[in-house]
Amino acid sequence: MGNSKSEKAFSAKDSPYPPKERRQQLPSSIPKPHEEDPDAPDRVRQIMDHPSFRRADQDLDLLKRDELRPTRLQLEFLKPELILAEQGIRGTIVIMGATRIIEPVAAQHKVDRARKALEQHPQIPELKHRLAVAERILAKSRYYDVARELGRLVGKAGNGPGDCRLAIVTGGGPGLMEAANRGSYDVGAKSVGLNISLPQEQYPNPYITPELCFQFRYFGLRKMHFHLRAKAMVAFPGGYGTLDELFETLCLIQTRKVKPVPVILVGEQFWRRVFDVEFLAAEGTIDPEDAELFVFAETAEEIWKIICDWYDRNGESLYA
Repeated sequence: MGNSKSEKAFSAKDSPYPPKERRQQLPSSIPKPHEEDPDAPDRVRQIMDHPSFRRADQDLDLLKRDELRPTRLQLEFLKPELILAEQGIRGTIVIMGATRIIEPVAAQHKVDRARKALEQHPQIPELKHRLAVAERILAKSRYYDVARELGRLVGKAGNGPGDCRLAIVTGGGPGLMEAANRGSYDVGAKSVGLNISLPQEQYPNPYITPELCFQFRYFGLRKMHFHLRAKAMVAFPGGYGTLDELFETLCLIQTRKVKPVPVILVGEQFWRRVFDVEFLAAEGTIDPEDAELFVFAETAEEIWKIICDWYDRNGESLYA
């Protein structure tokens, strides 16, 4: 009879392993009741509401502290790295260009408004300047169409729009960056936007693939992600931001800190006025071979051909 009782007690259990959920709560799972101390519930609530009680990985105030900068840098590197890898993006065509160069229709509207304002107030010199700038932006607005077409060409490359191995990446802003993302959007391909947080709120352009739009705190980490997968750098006319990215790329290739890739400056007339590379070589501040780190192009088809020919000539794949 003793043996049978023991067997019966063991067989009453569903499993020799504990269930996922406890049948009886642990004492720590029950706050001190009001009956034992009337002030206890309020004191527990105050403790749990205090920032020190937050889990470290959920404490945004902690992450904002200067001492946590190394952690922020690591997170800012890892988040895009993990997501881009999950999306199968192996290479990118980096597109840089002015936020102020907009699509031709919008540029024409700005010219019309500036001209009307000057006609109404011809005595204001600033209005004459505004009209002249608007007309120059209109003249360069053709590059919006070039960047958009390049986005389409890259989006359709490889095995078609569903092939994410190669994608357009921009700084995520308006203007010529918008145009490149828009071209990929036109053909149903994914594209990347690397936005930067600034004191004045920045909005991503509406044509970036939502799951591939990232916001950076640090310019340095953003620059790193531009270069990590870069298969080519295409610089359209732009301002300080474009120049910053372009010259950094040229310096990295010059010093072979990164593997050389095609660097294409779109709009030869613009770029030859922006900087004189032959002058730098003649002055001895760069070597003659450093003047050959980039080429000029004018059309999307020409840009894409330069990129493809460069990889064919070097026996490398754009999609590896």
